[in-house]
Formats: sequence, C-alpha cells, structure tokens
Amino acid sequence: MRGRGSGRVSMAGMTCYKPGERSRLFYSVCEYTGRKDQSKGFGRRDFRDLLIRARIQFGGPIVLVWDNVRLHLAESLRAFIEANADWLTVFQLPIYAPDLNPQEGIWSLVKRDIGNLATADLSQITCAVKRKLKMLQYRPEVVNGCLAGTGLVLEA
Repeated sequence: MRGRGSGRVSMAGMTCYKPGERSRLFYSVCEYTGRKDQSKGFGRRDFRDLLIRARIQFGGPIVLVWDNVRLHLAESLRAFIEANADWLTVFQLPIYAPDLNPQEGIWSLVKRDIGNLATADLSQITCAVKRKLKMLQYRPEVVNGCLAGTGLVLEA
C-alpha cells in the first residue's frame, strides 16, 4: 500500500489453524519511507522471525502452505526451512492460485477497510493497517472464514 511520496506499507502474515483451538493470525507490518538505509520490504530475516514467533506463540510444529512470492522461493529462506525441518514443513501453492491462500482473504479485508482512507502521512496508513489486523486477530470466526474460503480441508 502506498502513501504520499515514495513511502509504502508492506505486510506479511500467516493464518494458522490448530485442531481444538481457535484459528490465529500472525502478522508483521513494515513501513518504508524512502530512506537509503532502509529496506523496501520484507526480507529473509523478517519472514524467519515471523515463523519463529508463530512457532513460539502457537506452541508446536508448523505446516506452512506458501504462495509463490519470489522471496518465499529464495535459496536463503529454503536453507532456513531445511535447517528447521523438525518443526517446519512447507507446501508450495501452485503458481497463480490466490484462491487457495487464506492470507489473501485477510489482505482483502484490510484493503477494503482502508481503501478510501485519506491521510496526511504514511504513519497514519501504517496505524490503520495495524489496527485492522489487530481487530482481525480477535475475530477467529473471520480467520476461519478465510481458511474455509480456500476449500482446503483442515484435518487433525
């Protein structure tokens, strides 16, 4: 999502399901303001940290269904996944299959909510995105809807 000038807000997230528990949403939001020393988006470390945080908070192994974002396919991230195969299993979605990715439903809800937001600066967009994601964290029925919307079967 772009703000005024050269800034933008990037998001990474995971919708998670564990049998017998409520569905969960883990996310991270990154603001790029155009400074030369600043990353333009999420990198390998950011995704790694999100996965580690999800594992700690979710309390167990993770089976990850990932889309084909270029960074997800990077060798450095693949090395992290292989090094943590005892708790992390990854299935790659087919190319051009956003309908199978429950996170797309989450992003759609976020974008719909802030689509017509008029702001004075990028930080207001960032705050609006974080506020919407935080609200969705406390609505497991919405996360369940995004998971169910994929048609993928969630089995114990």
